[in-house]
Amino acid sequence: MSFRIQLGAALVTATLASAAFAQAPATKPARIRGEIVSLDGNTLKVHRRSGDTVSIEVKPSMNVSAVKSMQLSDIKPGSFIGTAATTGTDGKLTATEVVVFPESARGTGEGHYAWDFGPNSSMTNANVDTVVQGTSGRNLKLSYKGGSNVVTVPPNVPIVTFIPAAHTDLTPGKKVFVVATPASQGTYVAQRVVVEKDGVAPPM
Repeated sequence: MSFRIQLGAALVTATLASAAFAQAPATKPARIRGEIVSLDGNTLKVHRRSGDTVSIEVKPSMNVSAVKSMQLSDIKPGSFIGTAATTGTDGKLTATEVVVFPESARGTGEGHYAWDFGPNSSMTNANVDTVVQGTSGRNLKLSYKGGSNVVTVPPNVPIVTFIPAAHTDLTPGKKVFVVATPASQGTYVAQRVVVEKDGVAPPM
């Protein structure tokens, strides 16, 4: 396989995975976070953080992604990122995780909207305008269509970017993040799958 084909496949995989951060449509998909129990054929069983185990159809054509760690210093003005954050009593945003999108995925899920990490949780997918060192971390000024905000990224917050993975990486015990649509009898059909690889679990 040529380098050009490999690079193309990597960009396609990263773009598909980054859509997990897109604002949910009217028929809201489920975001499933947990640990893989098994992969039997096309059926992935995941023990969710909520305590139950669900079955998810992962079609053979489904692109699987993983993440690799980055440094806070890797985030520069001009980067396009997605960051889950909590809103403090002072109205300020503090990041709980940051994903740096590849340039091919710029604009994915752009905006600021509610997220399901808990009370007062939000997701912002935006361009980084400025990076300023603050007392509690680095303050990122973000801009997106229709608005802007500032998020503080503490030093211990996980920062990742997408890398390609394979169905063979879906092994028991691995942490996984799946965006899936509900199907019959409480099962799901995967739209996006991001799996732990080389000890780096998806933080989203």
